Amino acid sequence: MRDYAWDEYALVLLVTAAVTYLLVPLVRRVAVGTRAIHEPRARDTHTKPTPLLGGLAMYGGLVAGLLIASRLSVLEDPFKTAGSRTEAGLLLAGGFVVVVGFVDDRWGLSAISKLAGQVAAAGILVWSGQALPWLPTPSGGVFPLEPDLSVTLTILIVVVTINAINFIDGLDGLAAGIVAVAALSFLVYTYSLIKTIGTPSQSLPAVASALLAGMCLGFLPHNFYPARIFMGDIGAMLLGLMLAYGPISSTASLDPALLINYANHQTLDRFPTFLPLLVPAAIFIIPYADLMFAIIRRTRAGKPVMAADRQHLHHRVLNIGHSYRQSVLIMYLWAVLFSAAVVSLSVVHTRLVVFVVATAVAVLALLPVTMPSLRPWRLFRRRQAIAAAARHRTAAVTAHRRTASAASRGTASAASAASRGTAPAGPVLNGASSSGASPQLPHEQFPGHRLPLAGRLPSTDAADPFAPAYPADPLAPPPQRDTRPW
Repeated sequence: MRDYAWDEYALVLLVTAAVTYLLVPLVRRVAVGTRAIHEPRARDTHTKPTPLLGGLAMYGGLVAGLLIASRLSVLEDPFKTAGSRTEAGLLLAGGFVVVVGFVDDRWGLSAISKLAGQVAAAGILVWSGQALPWLPTPSGGVFPLEPDLSVTLTILIVVVTINAINFIDGLDGLAAGIVAVAALSFLVYTYSLIKTIGTPSQSLPAVASALLAGMCLGFLPHNFYPARIFMGDIGAMLLGLMLAYGPISSTASLDPALLINYANHQTLDRFPTFLPLLVPAAIFIIPYADLMFAIIRRTRAGKPVMAADRQHLHHRVLNIGHSYRQSVLIMYLWAVLFSAAVVSLSVVHTRLVVFVVATAVAVLALLPVTMPSLRPWRLFRRRQAIAAAARHRTAAVTAHRRTASAASRGTASAASAASRGTAPAGPVLNGASSSGASPQLPHEQFPGHRLPLAGRLPSTDAADPFAPAYPADPLAPPPQRDTRPW
């Protein structure tokens, strides 16, 4: 058996990443020159116009990496084994989505037109010989697919994956980072199959995963917040195409009998025939879950499935209160958790209970990171705040009751004094009693009577009932009439 070392795949990955990274500045100039600029919209998170067409640099990295992989002596046999159309099919399918994505980024396409382009790209992959030949069954066997059903299911997987990546491409660096995690995880899985089973056919999906990881890692430095360029529909559809290509080519080139027979001696771990489909399904759980929730949400609201909104998973993480970069990194952590869990299930021989406990601990550790309200110190502070608020509310109610009781006692004292014809107990200042009751004017305290106020100036008006009985001083200035309202 030929020894497939990590060096070959690492070289493919590095070449793809380097070419992609170097092409991005040139592609950015092309985007500005062709006015392929993404203007901020109400549902977008960026605030200034940003160039698109970043997927062109990714496709350049794909071509360079595929050229290197096909010339390596160790990796050229899988391409020959898979058929003469393998390389051509991958390049043609990628080039087709690049053309469709460029037209959409520059002039815009309807959802039906883009869907037709995605179906055509998936058809090119089927033409190159990459289609699902079988599906696993619960009994541990396989269910062979008829040619028509195989083609239909393959095209469906490609279209769903492309749109799933397009849906999560809402934050700077989010789609490229999550796809990079998925690609590296699937590379580990396929390489473990090569080393464990000894089948060279798995080198093709391993190379595809290395190419995809290189494309993402080379583009990510330019796309991480704050992004200087967006991948656009070109990049989203190209990443989705490559992401679906890995598990499809892995299943198409893998003999299920080899897995079942080998499991009798040294199992890859549980359910070996499920792994070629279980691994990618779990690795891609974030984009698939976002797609599923969006379809359910928009269907229930009576909106078109492709109608845009701000309720995707990354928007919800932002709404919790995380910053832009924190939201992206948290999504990375969840992708790493799911990917590491399923890849470990496939390549590490451990008891199921250990795997379940380790996964549960990882999830419980990530939940407080994602939702600050679940952090232990936040819960303790919240309980303290609730207790302090309760104590403050109790003290306020008690003080209010005491004030009301004192006011009622003052009112009762004033009423009793009024009935006796005397002033209420306690000094009166400006018509207010010292008991705390509301100030009362003299004519309010004694209805029907008017009493002279202290300091009232004598009046010379004969009609004034309060005019003094003694004559006025002839040398004194004329008195000022009291103009107070009472």
